[in-house]
Amino acid sequence: MSVIVLQVFVSLMLVLGSLVLFIWTVRSRTLDHADRLSLAPLDEDHPQKPPKD
Repeated sequence: MSVIVLQVFVSLMLVLGSLVLFIWTVRSRTLDHADRLSLAPLDEDHPQKPPKD
């Protein structure tokens, strides 16, 4: 029976920790530029220069 109590306690701590981290992420506004960051792997590493005439 004590194992069930321990599992419930650990589960509640994990849920509480994830909620705290989620609220911290939302308040620090680190997801404001997620659209731009999701397209970053598609950018070329070295942009090509236009050919000179």
